Amino acid sequence: MSETLKVPTMAEYMSQGKQPEVLFWVGCAGSFDDRAKKITKAFVKLLHKANVEFAVLGTEESCTGDPAKRAGNEFLFQMQAVTNIEVLNAYEVKKIVTACPHCFNTIKNEYPELGGNYEVMHHTQFLKTLLNEGRLTVEGGKFKGKRITFHDPCYLGRANNIYEAPRQLIEKLEAELVEMKNCKRNGLCCGAGGAQMFKEPESGEKDVNVERTEQALETKPEIVAAGCPFCNTMLTDGMKAKEREEVQVMDVAELIANADDL
Repeated sequence: MSETLKVPTMAEYMSQGKQPEVLFWVGCAGSFDDRAKKITKAFVKLLHKANVEFAVLGTEESCTGDPAKRAGNEFLFQMQAVTNIEVLNAYEVKKIVTACPHCFNTIKNEYPELGGNYEVMHHTQFLKTLLNEGRLTVEGGKFKGKRITFHDPCYLGRANNIYEAPRQLIEKLEAELVEMKNCKRNGLCCGAGGAQMFKEPESGEKDVNVERTEQALETKPEIVAAGCPFCNTMLTDGMKAKEREEVQVMDVAELIANADDL
């Protein structure tokens, strides 16, 4: 992707006395992880394509506190959360979209009791809304007819009952959506939730991400679609462990953004 992507900050909007339609919460993975940065770029590309006025916090964005809370450090979580809420409220942010289910769940469900009340959407929900409103069109393109299985992120699916938006987007690509035996409400964790992303797994017979990768491979997919940067990492590692790296692991936003790149 050679073109320069313009990503305005809330500070720039504020200096012009304007409010964007939506704040894009990038998250730690989307900001710093090289693989997740590609997801961020794909989503930004789609926002531009749909002429969405959006902004990011940039250097004013800090970790939501999800890993700290899940690891049991409630004090650190509240410090991180309150810092973010003060920034968001100072900018009078109303609507937030993020490509990370962990950020999504934390801001949506845990920030309100600390004074942070916003309309929060996962990027698959937001993209689906843009499609419904006719602001974005999705062509089958190079994914037409491909066998794609979707892995439900825990904090998107079971924690927030969002199952259909990502699947409807995959179907718009005219792909063949194949389901794993553990899907939707019975989905299996990729192994990264609850701050497990940042530590080595406990000893056992099999890593969770390998178990989930095996379930994905049972569907004989050409692509495993994900809606979470943590899941993306764990499933990619799983494919390496199974020596099946020809099976791509891609975020739903990447599928849509790259569908017409022939």
